[in-house]
Amino acid sequence: MLKGYRLDSKRSISLGDYNPEDTADFKDKEEIAEAFEKLKEQLQDEQEKLFASKANSVLILFQGMDCSGKDGVIRKVLGGLNPQGFRAESFKQPTADEAAHDFLWRTHKVTPPKGYITAFNRSYYEEVLITKVHGLIDQEEVDKRLKHIQHFEKLLLDNGTLVIKLFLHISPEFQLDKIKERMENPEKLWKFDPSDLQERRYWKDYMKAYQHAFKSTGTKRNPWYIVPANHRWFRDYLVLRIIVSSLRELNLSYPKIDLSHFNSFDEKGSPELITPNNS
Repeated sequence: MLKGYRLDSKRSISLGDYNPEDTADFKDKEEIAEAFEKLKEQLQDEQEKLFASKANSVLILFQGMDCSGKDGVIRKVLGGLNPQGFRAESFKQPTADEAAHDFLWRTHKVTPPKGYITAFNRSYYEEVLITKVHGLIDQEEVDKRLKHIQHFEKLLLDNGTLVIKLFLHISPEFQLDKIKERMENPEKLWKFDPSDLQERRYWKDYMKAYQHAFKSTGTKRNPWYIVPANHRWFRDYLVLRIIVSSLRELNLSYPKIDLSHFNSFDEKGSPELITPNNS
């Protein structure tokens, strides 16, 4: 099932060939409810092994247009993780200090240490997408940055970090409905940003920028996944399934502990060390 959503070779694609309404023939959320809960349990099991072994780390990138549901999917899919080993990072306009460094600096310093899972709500790809669409960098600089990203992701992988890259794919009609919903609902009005309406004018440019990024950085070792996101329930299910499948490929296991230096327990139930035999 996941193969149809995976981009793991440097080839040109058109996002127009991916239907944001796709639900993989599932009819509704009730049909996958039981499978969804089982996947959440499996994710928790995999996280525990990841945290215990300290052999790998996991970085999950969420990219998508405004209203694609990056906040929601992090909350619904990853909200059950043990907070001791999980955190989410969000990236807005760079600060003066961040802008004074290379474009990967602010994200590199918050990548997860071994044993941990980190979710990026937007990521270093913004430094290629927004900057290109708004004419802040030219195509030569775009390609240079994408090459740096490719090397950066290879560096992370070579050091034990699994990178899972997810593009939440919505239609412009769906986005407009969500923007209207935010404007009309007092409880969601705080989410409304007038710039969202302005950015809609650049929809086609963003699609082209994303397509070029996918072609440049979608590799067998660091693939992209195109996640249809018009139906929130299917978006969450597919994202969860991708993450669990990716974690299983790490073949995580609990570390083996050598207890040979303990030979008994004292009257309080505490283990006693084996004393050397000097005779």
